[in-house]
Amino acid sequence: MRRGITVTALAAILALAATACGSDDESGGSAGPGGELSGKVTWWDTSTVGSEDKVFKQLAEDFEKVHPKVDVTYVNVPFGEAQNKFKNAAQANAGAPDVIRSEVAWTPEFADLGYLAPLDGTPALKNEKDFLPQAAASTKYGGKTYAVPQVIDSMGIFYNKKIFQEAGVQVPKTVAELKTVSKQIKDKTGKTGLYLRGDDAYWFLSFLYGEGGNLVDAKTKTVTVDNAAGVRAMTVVKDLVDSGAAETDATDGFENMQAAFKDGKVAMMINGPWAITDTYGGAEFKNRANLGIAPVPAGSAGQGAPQGGHNLAVYAGSKNLDASYAFTEYMTSPESQAKVAKELSLLPTRTSVYASPEVADNNVVGFFKPVVDKAVERPWIPETGSLFAPLVTEYTKVLTGQTTPEKGVRATGDSYRKLLKGWK
Repeated sequence: MRRGITVTALAAILALAATACGSDDESGGSAGPGGELSGKVTWWDTSTVGSEDKVFKQLAEDFEKVHPKVDVTYVNVPFGEAQNKFKNAAQANAGAPDVIRSEVAWTPEFADLGYLAPLDGTPALKNEKDFLPQAAASTKYGGKTYAVPQVIDSMGIFYNKKIFQEAGVQVPKTVAELKTVSKQIKDKTGKTGLYLRGDDAYWFLSFLYGEGGNLVDAKTKTVTVDNAAGVRAMTVVKDLVDSGAAETDATDGFENMQAAFKDGKVAMMINGPWAITDTYGGAEFKNRANLGIAPVPAGSAGQGAPQGGHNLAVYAGSKNLDASYAFTEYMTSPESQAKVAKELSLLPTRTSVYASPEVADNNVVGFFKPVVDKAVERPWIPETGSLFAPLVTEYTKVLTGQTTPEKGVRATGDSYRKLLKGWK
């Protein structure tokens, strides 16, 4: 949902396929004499290559030091491909990993399909009550727990303090102010105010929630994306582009947005904590103090931001469940989460971790934690992970002038009703 596909990660997948990966190989192993774990565990990580992946790979290596007879095969799978790759591998019972880093919306879908092992009563759910309630919500399905929360996130507006100072503007608090500020930035500096990612529907949610809308209402089984609020939200984003307040794209959105912002070609972007490490690598932010973060601009109904994050889930067909449970617990432990927060500024899912000094003193975590506490949860239904595909098609068309806001949300709503049988 959030990151571009990389050649390096894809090459890793092809190489792994050539050597017969995952749970269909003779990974064997379990708890040996004295309860010692052994065998192989294949882990599909979906984090950003070049920044996040280094930390998660190091944690996997640290797990091997604690359990020297367990061999962890680390594979970075491009985020945009992981959902379908896992479903295809699990359905074929060939090549699925023992553990997958699942976007929160994928978990109920995978569980509904029978591809995940229930974790209740296993070592994977150590200190379950320590998890933030909103983080744990996405791991439940049908009265059972099918994943462990690894990180939780939301979105904010990133801005270049130097450009703002040069233009003499303040951080916009509303969409109307966003347009005004962007015009002033353009007039004073010649630079575009906002880079609006146009190839990922997750970036649309802040505007949808800001207009009082939502994708669906799970309680009443009603599709709501195409109501008046949905039309307003699509109209808002189209106007930002048409007015020149924002520039957009139809492909490679994350990479294009990051490059433009890091090079100082645009003054603002909407993004989340997963982008912090990569952003600091840009020329404009060698001095990290130049990066400002503020709440996403409010719409007519108020300020809204989506809840996101990632869980770790164990494949039901794993041949080494004991080691997979232990690996999942280790990667989501307070110690591991504290390291991830310190190195990557990703938000922990455990309440206790926020009290540790390296997390409590992290300014990025300090900003996003209140945002996460108020973030809008998506419905945790099996189809949630499939709602973005039809939406992003129409979102991109609206932003690039191929359709109108009204037609865009109507087409999305029609697609949802075909997907959600019996919904209004």
